[in-house]
Amino acid sequence: MAQNGSGAESYSVPFWINGEEVHPAEKFDVVSPATCKVVHQCGSATEVEVKAALDAAETAFKTWKKTLPKVRRDVFLKAAEVIERRKDELGQYMMEETGAPKQWADFNLMVARDFLFDIAGRVSNLEGAIPTTQDPNTGALVLKEPFGVVLGVAAWNAPYILGMRSVLFPIAAGNTAILKGSESCPRTVWGLVSVFQEAGLPAGVLNLIVHSAANAPAITEQLIASPAIKKINFTGSTAVGRIIGRLAGEHLKPVLLELGGKASAIVWEDADLDNAATQCALGAFLNSGQICMSTERILIHKNIRAEFEAKFIGAVNAIFGGPDAPVLISGIAVEKNKKLIADAVSKGATVLYGDASASESSPTRMRPLIISGVTEAMDIYKTESFGPSVSLYEIETEEEALRIANDTEYGLTSAVFTEDLRRGLRWAGEIEAGAVHINSMTVHDESALPHGGAKASGYGRFNAQYGLGEWVKTKTVTFKF
Repeated sequence: MAQNGSGAESYSVPFWINGEEVHPAEKFDVVSPATCKVVHQCGSATEVEVKAALDAAETAFKTWKKTLPKVRRDVFLKAAEVIERRKDELGQYMMEETGAPKQWADFNLMVARDFLFDIAGRVSNLEGAIPTTQDPNTGALVLKEPFGVVLGVAAWNAPYILGMRSVLFPIAAGNTAILKGSESCPRTVWGLVSVFQEAGLPAGVLNLIVHSAANAPAITEQLIASPAIKKINFTGSTAVGRIIGRLAGEHLKPVLLELGGKASAIVWEDADLDNAATQCALGAFLNSGQICMSTERILIHKNIRAEFEAKFIGAVNAIFGGPDAPVLISGIAVEKNKKLIADAVSKGATVLYGDASASESSPTRMRPLIISGVTEAMDIYKTESFGPSVSLYEIETEEEALRIANDTEYGLTSAVFTEDLRRGLRWAGEIEAGAVHINSMTVHDESALPHGGAKASGYGRFNAQYGLGEWVKTKTVTFKF
């Protein structure tokens, strides 16, 4: 039975299992946050579909692990061509289901395509070793082998980027995969997997299932507990990441986690303020601030604070001040940000830009908000807003800037704006984060650079050879001459 079924479109998003589309009996409605209307339905996985996906992936692994690198390379290059040809169709799925603007959807697709190009060139570089042993009459080999079946779980906010990297690197290394797609954008992830199917990926190598929110605990536990699953990668909130990590630990399964963030940007007194203002505006409010790398705190040297604030507000207004309020994934996300702002204001913070009490055309829309005077007593000081809210802080010394930047449980990314590269590099060595970007925004993800966090932002690395290496294990073989 459909949940909240009135007005549902007749189309229902299927799964991909063993190279075929599967239509489960159970379904749920998918509501567009842009229109607040049901756009279609999606199948909701039960134990039956989970078992079928596990069986398909386990069977396919027996042959996929033996394929030559050039076979995998050719599939990935073909998939990149498919994305380019179908980008309008694929982008429409993402915009409809997540409310993302076209620019964000296009960026997602181009990064996903670049991942395919990049990994196609690296897939031949997984090499073992022939180490020297202590016995001259003994030889040794260190082989690199895939794990087996991998579970990938990707968030909705950048579904083509996150979905692609959750499965591409494992299957490039010879694993097979099950992608557990977000219930917020099932047709988007269906489109992603369909790209691989069209490119000729063998049946069972990549399988897709989706479930309703209510079924999440049972389905997730069934997958992680299955002996077929050998490793898990998850991109999403820190709260859910803790659950995934705990379940994986109980079953002694390794995990790769990319979780939340509370990114800081330090604007020093010698910074190019026009560049800093633009980059901070983009970093804070791209995709309505719904990016794990979004700038949530801007630390400004007191000598240039007034000038920077004026330029920053001008940049935000110029880039994001259009007639229509940006869309968030749900009304719950809007209310969370409004609550954080209200708490801060009640404790002495000042709103410099925006109106948290404004009524928009739908409860899923919210305009950018900039506040100052935030203290440690306010919830927004520690809490990831994951929305269009940013806090400004005045700083005077390098020590103070570093203290605030590191005073968070998160450590995904950060930014520093200074014309003194030595200072920038010095700060980069002290900031507790997986990435530090000097004179550019905190939001940065590209195929050739490792991506991942520190502290509660997760562990392990995606992208490039670092991401590829996450999906092989070593095996030592010795022999006597």
